[in-house]
Amino acid sequence: MKATSFDIAHLAGVSQSTVSRALSNSTLVNEETRLRVQKIAKEMNYKVDKNASNLRKQRSSTIALLLFEDPSTDDSQINPFFISMLGSITKACSAAGFDLLVSFQNLQDDWHAEYEDSHKADGLILLGYGDYLDYQQKIQHLVQQKTHFVRWGAHDPNHPGISISCNNYQGGFAVTEHLIERGRTRFAFIGDAGSQAPEFMARFNGHIDALSKHNLDDAFMGQLDAIFTEEAGHESATLLFEEDGLPDAIVCASDLIAIGVLRAMRDQGLVCPTDIAVVGYDNIPVSEYTTPPMTTVQQNTKLAGEMLVSNLIKLINGEQVSDQLMPAELIIRSTS
Repeated sequence: MKATSFDIAHLAGVSQSTVSRALSNSTLVNEETRLRVQKIAKEMNYKVDKNASNLRKQRSSTIALLLFEDPSTDDSQINPFFISMLGSITKACSAAGFDLLVSFQNLQDDWHAEYEDSHKADGLILLGYGDYLDYQQKIQHLVQQKTHFVRWGAHDPNHPGISISCNNYQGGFAVTEHLIERGRTRFAFIGDAGSQAPEFMARFNGHIDALSKHNLDDAFMGQLDAIFTEEAGHESATLLFEEDGLPDAIVCASDLIAIGVLRAMRDQGLVCPTDIAVVGYDNIPVSEYTTPPMTTVQQNTKLAGEMLVSNLIKLINGEQVSDQLMPAELIIRSTS
């Protein structure tokens, strides 16, 4: 006969409701009991009826990952940084017993009303959605609907919802200290550094504070705005090279910006790092294959994906979660 949850409860010496919680990895069941129940269930070849369980809970056991369009050099309109994170999110969902619904959005879509309230998904992960002011009302709508959601983005006490992010300030500080240790004395920063780009602003603040720590405030030659694309980096660097006096180090707010800077240097006959050292941020796969290979800052996309999923599931289960900040890691290659 097919085993039931009541059979497992009898053998484990617990209630049927405890069996249900243990098999769904609820934190309400202590680890010893949970492992004992799961071991018995495995030995009895017991399989949870996912559809029946979801019907009782009014859940879909699905997480929706919403990717928002970004300027890119190809037709994907996806920042390459998020592509590696997507694999980690997919694996983490599978390990937790959740299906993953990936949806490409734009700011005009009614994504704030299409998912949890229609039972398409139990919660949302938001990636790559740019300026908070552009979608502030929709985020507030998610909060009012009590939608479960987490986002990848800079911590902001005024921003609703849970954020998972990397320590962008630390990364900007560390890569600047590395350049100082290499003897660089004239610095420029390329990347937006305003409230509309909080990650870039944190990297810029880390850069400036590292210069101040080493009494190099006068070594800062200026900051030029650029969104994260290669073309923006090329345009800003071209403008920089038209000015009197060149920096001997350029700190870029993203790897794509840095790739554009390297191209602008080649246009001007400048050699990296002999004439100017260039560093990026994100450690996207192509950064290892630029000419020369790029010094950059690693954001752990594997850990980021796992944390986004685990924290969202905690929210879905009614547990308390808070913003989390991951450390940044300096990756030293040949451009510095």
